[in-house]
Amino acid sequence: MSTSVEPTTARTARSGPLRDVRVIEVGGIGPGPFAAMMLADLGADVLRLDRPPADADPLHNGTWNLLHRGRPSVAVDLKHPEARQLVLDLCGSADALIEGFRPGVMERLGLGPDAALARHPQLVYGRMTGYGQDGPMAAAAGHDINYIAASGVLASITRLGERPVPPMNVLGDFGGGGMLLAFGVLAAILDARGSGRGQVVDAAVVDGSALLMAVMHGMRAAGRWTDPPGTNFLDTGAHFYEVYETADGGHMAVGAIEPRFYAALLAGLDIDPAAAPQWDRERWPELKELLAERFRTRTRAEWAAVFDGVEACVTPVSTMAEAPDHPHLAARGTFVEVAGVRQPAPAPRFSLTPGAITGPPPPIGADTDTALAAWGVGADQRERLRAAGAIG
Repeated sequence: MSTSVEPTTARTARSGPLRDVRVIEVGGIGPGPFAAMMLADLGADVLRLDRPPADADPLHNGTWNLLHRGRPSVAVDLKHPEARQLVLDLCGSADALIEGFRPGVMERLGLGPDAALARHPQLVYGRMTGYGQDGPMAAAAGHDINYIAASGVLASITRLGERPVPPMNVLGDFGGGGMLLAFGVLAAILDARGSGRGQVVDAAVVDGSALLMAVMHGMRAAGRWTDPPGTNFLDTGAHFYEVYETADGGHMAVGAIEPRFYAALLAGLDIDPAAAPQWDRERWPELKELLAERFRTRTRAEWAAVFDGVEACVTPVSTMAEAPDHPHLAARGTFVEVAGVRQPAPAPRFSLTPGAITGPPPPIGADTDTALAAWGVGADQRERLRAAGAIG
């Protein structure tokens, strides 16, 4: 299952459950583009407004950045007064606008929620920040690692006696941030279509990251989760929920929580159940060493063969390079190829209106004329805006 789109500015027809949704994306970094990518993957007509190439951030912009896939790029100088009017005019035919600046930046540009909603009262105004629109740290600088540190997530991703391990930026920026923004914007669009009233969606990474920990907070309140990290059954405290190294330097992931899975795990490792009581917490460190010793006796491939088809919740750990060729993922088409780049396919899946990647990430401003024309900006107006320096 693969797709090939050439050249980089080419687009295929939009499909998916959001094909009647129009979104203006004020170009940013991290969680905002991730949310826009999700919306575009599911068919939304997303118009990305990028800074002119000369002002763009080279660290995050470029045709390598898959977060920019599936939607056109328009180069716009938002500091130009005529560009401000262009954006407000575009809001008139949009369901939503999403932006990821610090609080107050869009207001200073004259493009805050009051101005946008005055132009289109049904507009949903999605705001993506790390700390939210209010509170003592609202204006503070930060990245994923800082937000998940504040929300209690980072401290929980720790083996006993070790430092917390930053999980790249997948939990904060993308799980607690971008997905939360996409969910919130779509919920507000549904409400606006029924009520005729738009609203502001305040999506903060600290809020979303905290939300992801709901079940842990519930267990802690019930006395089923202890505060020292790395001592609980889901945070590597238990021997039956851990990653073990194999003889060839590979790794096996073990998640044998339920009794029948645990019994199958011990059988595969040839360990006497009487010698390894599952919920004897005092023996967890000892049993972890026992399992580590057993897993080091064979290669990853050998252990994969031992547990193949066995319901023990034991799986080989795939690398990024290996994941697209994993037999199950390959059969499902979890990864696709677009313009020569293998990448994750749109998700989730829909039985009647499947999403699709309509094109690879374009160069900044590559679609300025065609995209603005599709949004009703005529040739004369585009030339006037270009001559004034409002668009690139």
